[in-house]
Amino acid sequence: MSMHILITNDDGIYSEGIQVLSQTLFEKIDRCCLSIIAPDRERSAIGHAITMHRPLRVEEVKFMHNPELTGWAVNGTPADCVKLAIEAILEKPPDLVISGINRGSNLGTDVLYSGTVSAAIEGFIMGIPSLALSVAGQGNSSAFRFAAEYICRLIPALKELKTMIPALININFPSTLDEIKGVKITRLGKRRYRNTFEKRIDPRGLQYYWLAGELIDDREDDNSDTQAVSEGYISVTPVQVLVTKHELMPDLEKIFGKIDFCTD
Repeated sequence: MSMHILITNDDGIYSEGIQVLSQTLFEKIDRCCLSIIAPDRERSAIGHAITMHRPLRVEEVKFMHNPELTGWAVNGTPADCVKLAIEAILEKPPDLVISGINRGSNLGTDVLYSGTVSAAIEGFIMGIPSLALSVAGQGNSSAFRFAAEYICRLIPALKELKTMIPALININFPSTLDEIKGVKITRLGKRRYRNTFEKRIDPRGLQYYWLAGELIDDREDDNSDTQAVSEGYISVTPVQVLVTKHELMPDLEKIFGKIDFCTD
């Protein structure tokens, strides 16, 4: 039985990560049907935004290194790509959604900003097992190939997810491949930045701001994804979308129950 995989990302359909991933899956996974639908340009850090106030346009593209691979470039966000693929373009839903391979890690609270993870979240919301894949650092061809080949070895086991509640798994690979120590199943850690807004003046004399900043190195326990990747491990983090803080609900019942909402 063949496996249908939807591939997307937030770096854009022409980025190296998605090209290497698609080519590797095409070569090494038997009886695998690939649908490649990704933004027409980089959409990093766009989160889970969707397009509602302008039309989405889709253009068929050929992959440079393999004319047998066809993809669709969308002038929208990563979440748009997954929604559009499943609800409009594909004849039937895929068995698996893979988002990536992203250049740069998506760890800890950064998943809230990440277009890569948001595309996988959209697949999860639609009831499909989904993976978000990222390589720490600036990324290079060898790192992307390693990550892609690792996923090829993983996919036969992932077929079992079709009989489970759909899962969302965030996988991050260290940047230095020759120092990889193994794999850790982790929780999301914390990432804090020392942000700065540089004030500038454009050629017309109008001011604007450019966001910059640096990561604050907070040491965490061994079970966090941030710590695992910093120590040379591949981090594998199951992520959930339902974020209600249930333990706070009884206290809120008491507080809000005392407030008179009448408008006399």
